[in-house]
Amino acid sequence: MLLLMDTANIKEIKQSIEMYPIDGVTTNPSIIAKEKRDFIELLKEIRDIIGYDKMLHVQVISQKADEIVEEAKYINKEIGGNLYIKIPVIPEGIKAIKMLKGEIKTTATAVFTPQQALIAAKSGADFVAPYVNRLDNISANGIKVVSNIVKLINIYNFNTKVIAASFKNVEQIYGVCMAGAHAITVNYDMINQMIFHPMTDWSVLQFVKDWENFYGNKKIRT
Repeated sequence: MLLLMDTANIKEIKQSIEMYPIDGVTTNPSIIAKEKRDFIELLKEIRDIIGYDKMLHVQVISQKADEIVEEAKYINKEIGGNLYIKIPVIPEGIKAIKMLKGEIKTTATAVFTPQQALIAAKSGADFVAPYVNRLDNISANGIKVVSNIVKLINIYNFNTKVIAASFKNVEQIYGVCMAGAHAITVNYDMINQMIFHPMTDWSVLQFVKDWENFYGNKKIRT
């Protein structure tokens, strides 16, 4: 299972890479715009921080296939490394995924149905990214959609992997992992919530209290 950070914030990326077993970073135009910096300059800094082996997913903004391909090639040339170009699953996006197959790795994004994922996978997308919480918000079942996408990919032996995105709670993350998602991408707050439990903190405090009751301030290695 791959664990990626869904952020373009340099501080969050540095802290996450240092603390957790992060496999890469995902971005989108909204996330990038929040940082209020030059697009390519920011991406280059992210690449420098995570290195060239970790995944970096970067989304295009154009909506015509030829322009999407041009943007993909430009981003690939400027950023390089283990790069995936995120392309929305609109008809022109699917066309662009086909055009880029074998040349530049792609992630089909803004996926809301198994049918969209199926077409993207057949077109050559390396990843498909279903939006879990956004599905839940329209009274659909995001976890079930992810599960069905995984099943379709396995039935037809596509090389495509599922990177589940858009989470608001850790139960959604647990659900997509149990559904067989190959990867998840989460924001900084969510990855910290994944590791937090009040009983863990209470247990640690109790360990320290019991130790200090007998040993005082003595450390294990003095």
